[in-house]
Amino acid sequence: MIHLTTLNRKELEEFVSSGDFKKYDFLPITTHRAQSHSKNPKANDGQTLLILAFDDDELAGYLGCFPDNFTIDGKIFNYAWLSTLYISNKFRGKRIAQNLLNRAFEEYNGNIAITEFTKEAESLYNKIGLFQYIAPKNGKRYYFRTDFRNIIPAKKPGTKALKPIFNIGDTILNSLLSVKNSLIKKPGFKFEILGKPDSQSADFVSQFPANRTTDDINWFIENPWVLEGKQKEENYLFSSYSRFFKYFWIKIFDHQNNLITCALLLLRDGHLKIPYLFTKSDLGTFVDFLNYFMVKNKVITFTSYQNELNHEIKISKNFSNIHERNIERRYMFHKQFIENLPANFSPNFQDGDGDCVMT
Repeated sequence: MIHLTTLNRKELEEFVSSGDFKKYDFLPITTHRAQSHSKNPKANDGQTLLILAFDDDELAGYLGCFPDNFTIDGKIFNYAWLSTLYISNKFRGKRIAQNLLNRAFEEYNGNIAITEFTKEAESLYNKIGLFQYIAPKNGKRYYFRTDFRNIIPAKKPGTKALKPIFNIGDTILNSLLSVKNSLIKKPGFKFEILGKPDSQSADFVSQFPANRTTDDINWFIENPWVLEGKQKEENYLFSSYSRFFKYFWIKIFDHQNNLITCALLLLRDGHLKIPYLFTKSDLGTFVDFLNYFMVKNKVITFTSYQNELNHEIKISKNFSNIHERNIERRYMFHKQFIENLPANFSPNFQDGDGDCVMT
């Protein structure tokens, strides 16, 4: 008999602190992700953060909810992102995913959004017929170093035995690129690289319309879902550890020492994203900074859905990428969510909105 259990902030804290979440065949959440959820400044005490599905006393699956909100005409409009959905193979075919989703819809009155979904999940969402695509974000993925040893075996598992050869190829090609990139010098303008936004940054960012404040940004920097370390939670399907995972808060100044750009960078195992970017400049100086930063930190790929930034990169003569390709991030809103929002409402998502900034 399938039954569901919902956990709000207090209940999730008790569930994790008691150690009960570790007694099942698989983990429904990690300790550090649960702690981060409980400190989410956009979550209120009554909102459901995790839904567990049981077949009698056995954990069969779970669904995570990530509360968020829009400020519309001065009023707070609450909704949630679906952040995890997992069903154990042992319990497939019992409509558990549908039951979990239905409960999430009930808990949030249909105000549900999703992005960064797998093809399998997207197929499910389309099958149930309750979601609608909204405008996607079109972006670019830039490549700066070769990574054949990981990319080729991942796409063609039969080539895993050739990994040592791919590794040699990477070493040779990246050595040549390093010689070329050694000509890229530190920019002549003033910039600062901080661990998190400071008070000056907060004042600057407050001038821009955005779904996140610097208080929100400080929260997920201080309470990450992914920790640095070689270990991993073997029984947890989603991200929990990476060899390198670090946020950088960037401040760029003009020649009169005026702050003109703030940005949050996330570097994970050589892959760079810019979850948030706030600027009063033409972004030329920021592109110069990025070029320097990526060479210094040996960035492999850089992903950006920031259209103005991508345009500036396109016209730049000095950007050091070796390849680029077009990418798309899709978003789906529950149809009731769309009805509940004002007509023609635009969410104006930045790259980090949703749970993208957390992973």
